[in-house]
Amino acid sequence: MVGKILIVDDVATNRIVMKVKLTAAGYLPILAADGASSLAMAHHHHPDLILLDLLLPDISGLEVLAKLRADPILRHVPVIMFSASQDPTARIKAFRAGADDFLQKPIDDQTMLARIRSFMRARDILDGFGGQQDSFAMLGLAEAAEPFRQPAVVAIIAARSETALNLRRDTAHHMADRVLAMSAEEAMSESTGPGMVPDVFLIESDYAGPGSGLRLLSELRSRSHTRNAAFCVISSPGSVIGGAVAFDLGAHDIVTSQITGEELAVRISRLLARKRHSDGLRASVQDGLRLAMIDPLTGLHNRRYGMAQLALIAETARRSGESFAVMVVDLDRFKSVNDRWGHGAGDTVLTEVANRLLRNLRIGDLVARIGGEEFLIALPDTSLVDARKIAERLCSEVEETPVRLGTQGSLHVTVSIGLSISADTELQDGKDGVAEIIERADRALLKAKSLGRNRVTVNRTAA
Repeated sequence: MVGKILIVDDVATNRIVMKVKLTAAGYLPILAADGASSLAMAHHHHPDLILLDLLLPDISGLEVLAKLRADPILRHVPVIMFSASQDPTARIKAFRAGADDFLQKPIDDQTMLARIRSFMRARDILDGFGGQQDSFAMLGLAEAAEPFRQPAVVAIIAARSETALNLRRDTAHHMADRVLAMSAEEAMSESTGPGMVPDVFLIESDYAGPGSGLRLLSELRSRSHTRNAAFCVISSPGSVIGGAVAFDLGAHDIVTSQITGEELAVRISRLLARKRHSDGLRASVQDGLRLAMIDPLTGLHNRRYGMAQLALIAETARRSGESFAVMVVDLDRFKSVNDRWGHGAGDTVLTEVANRLLRNLRIGDLVARIGGEEFLIALPDTSLVDARKIAERLCSEVEETPVRLGTQGSLHVTVSIGLSISADTELQDGKDGVAEIIERADRALLKAKSLGRNRVTVNRTAA
């Protein structure tokens, strides 16, 4: 997807020159000459990145940035501020206001384009979580109010221990996060204790020879335990490594070794903010995927996942020639539980029965809730004799111990189980074969109900 970049600069020549460069690089530039129009265009076009001049004719770039960060839709759009000012105070103010980078005029074209590529890669990763960033709120994945957070871990990898100690001392008054010195070997080790995996790495570009820091950066970016960290490269004095190379290798920020502790602290703060945003989205999507497979009441797999897993079990059995068993389990007279004791009691009964079923099955067996009070169980590589023993044990486990209902007392419940075996079905077609096995288990369940409930009935003949 073509990246839309909003260019905000009050000098027409600057806007045109930057437009030409970005168009040549394959981006779609959008131009604004002042703060008010830039905010309107940002709301209309939803750009993927904003290049924002610090000085504008109507309101300052910092005010524009503050409005962007206050907007739920635009707050996470990367903003690169630029200015001819060399005052470090201006950079600090920009980062405190929420800037993601600050480039000095005249801007180096290669560094700027590499920086933009870095942000676009991050955008593509977020889009991979489920859509455009401005759609996360509609999907229910927007962040809640900022919770209390434990201090982050910031690791410094430098050639000399004095460098790490000085950086730690200089930033200590400006941040509450843990800053520690770390060797390259420690950083790459996956045996780091809980809570000790760094959230941010500060790496000297030439800590063990020219370009060694960038090689380490690439290595850490490829490892599972560190790939989601944020990386800041500290340009060593006299280093020939350009910023464009560092950004293209995965750096999230580049600073010089002369940076003040205050500025480094606020830049780390911005790196952490972006990292936590990405981590939050990643966790939301993972939770969504988990909930798509799990019944929220009982914690068992749901019908959709259960049927998919049963199809895999059937296909494995067809290839190996081994049999598997299917049970359909139904709580007896469950409607009367809800009618007499209430739906809260009914939920308690369902949850407890689910736990008892799960506790009495083997690792590798499948149990899923497929209806209101109905469960599906699949037993891979199981004969009819063994399957029947398991089914009868499940009936006994449910019946023997009453379900406690808190202050309401306790309640005896039972289940009926219909059982079928794959050996009685021709598994030439996985989907049709599975449907037939479940149908035979359903018919066996109906027979168990008609014979008085609280029993196991087997269907041995195909339809």
